[in-house]
Amino acid sequence: MIPVASTTCARVIVGVVALVLCCAPASASARGNPRHGSFAGQISMGAGRKLYLRCAGRGSPTVIMESGIHDSSDPWTQTATTFPVPASPSVFHGVARFTHVCIYDRPGTIRYVQPLALTTRSTPVAMPRRVPDIAADLHKLLLRAGLRAPVVIAAHSMGGLIDRYFAQTYRRQVAGMVLVDAFGTDIERLFGSLWPRYERLLNFPGTPLDHQAGFETIDVAGGIQVVERAKPLPRMPLAVISKTEPFGKTPGFPDDVAAKLEQVWPITQARLVRLESQTPHILATGSDHYVQLRDPDLTTSVIRLVLDRVRALGRRHH
Repeated sequence: MIPVASTTCARVIVGVVALVLCCAPASASARGNPRHGSFAGQISMGAGRKLYLRCAGRGSPTVIMESGIHDSSDPWTQTATTFPVPASPSVFHGVARFTHVCIYDRPGTIRYVQPLALTTRSTPVAMPRRVPDIAADLHKLLLRAGLRAPVVIAAHSMGGLIDRYFAQTYRRQVAGMVLVDAFGTDIERLFGSLWPRYERLLNFPGTPLDHQAGFETIDVAGGIQVVERAKPLPRMPLAVISKTEPFGKTPGFPDDVAAKLEQVWPITQARLVRLESQTPHILATGSDHYVQLRDPDLTTSVIRLVLDRVRALGRRHH
């Protein structure tokens, strides 16, 4: 069950950040071992930088969860469910019941606390960020933490764009992927002349933290280009989960941009399904963009499906 303060904060984030796709500081001393079992702490990335990493569970392969733009790892550990969806466990805790799972905070992302705050668990960096640099961070994090590859990735929203590039670039490090209402590379073309306005709204959605130093912003158009120019996604088990309800609309959000987003989003989801043959496309009926909060049990089940396929392929190859 989520504490009342966290539930309120989650609703704020869903309402403010969801339309544009999108905390207490951790102790500096790490607890546990990131390679197996429970761990929470900062991993040194070199050059004075650290990234916050949290892991739980045992088993192989490890599942890595990637959040959307502006989001810390909090959405994977919390829920915001309604009847009949159980409020517990969260996706992070549910997956930890059957394998090793890790989440991390990208710099400048929002913690789900009251009042909203940027994470202090990962070292700030200059913004905006490039998708290749974010993917390089994940690559180095896996190495520095000693996490065994290949991993299975569960990526929400903009995290899907980041981790598609990661898998296309670090090709032997990913064995399977679950795209949770993820961002598609064709969205810029589908938006047409409205794209520049939407890209700005992606980076500055209207949260109280928009203009705070270090707030995460991303070169989205550049990220789309590098994904489209990279090598094709390696063959792997893949699943796509998509919302059915509209994005949350904040006061003052342009009606024409919102209408365009609802029009093109199902097209982008259908095209993600075509990235790999026999990709299940699961509609999270009644859920908005934050499927992992609204339907944690469904999200967990789909991750398990992909994980089981990865394990079956591994047994066959050995």
